[in-house]
Amino acid sequence: MNIGTAADQANLPPKTIRYYEEIGLVTPSRAENGYRDYSENDVHRLRFLQRSRSLGFTIDECRLLLSLYDDKNRASADVKAVALEKVTEIDRKIADLQSLRDTLATLAKHCHGDGRPDCPIIDDLAGEAANAAT
Repeated sequence: MNIGTAADQANLPPKTIRYYEEIGLVTPSRAENGYRDYSENDVHRLRFLQRSRSLGFTIDECRLLLSLYDDKNRASADVKAVALEKVTEIDRKIADLQSLRDTLATLAKHCHGDGRPDCPIIDDLAGEAANAAT
C-alpha cells in the first residue's frame, strides 16, 4: 500500500512516517517505480509507534520497545521495567507541575488584583521577593 493509505490506517501524518523510515523504525519495501510499499506488518509497527508515542515514550524508548516486541524470547519483566521507568518519569513531571501550580496559585492569592502597581507576581518573576527577604 502507498504512504497515504498507511498513514490513514496508522493515524499518522505521512511526514511522520517518512521520519520513522529515515531513522530506521520502519523499513517499507520499494515498488519497481521506487515508491514506498507498506505492508500490513509495517502498518502494525506504525500503530505500535503511534500508541507508544501517545503514552509519552521517546523515540529511543520506542526503538527499545520495538526491539522487545520483535524479540519473541523477551522476558515480560524487561517490558515491565521500561513501562515502570516511564511511570516514574511521569510521576516526577506531575510533581513538578503540581509545584508550579502551587507556586502560581500562592502568588495569585497574594496579589490584590486591583489598580495598585505593586504586584507580588511581578516581584517574584523579577526576583525582587527573594532579594527583599535577604
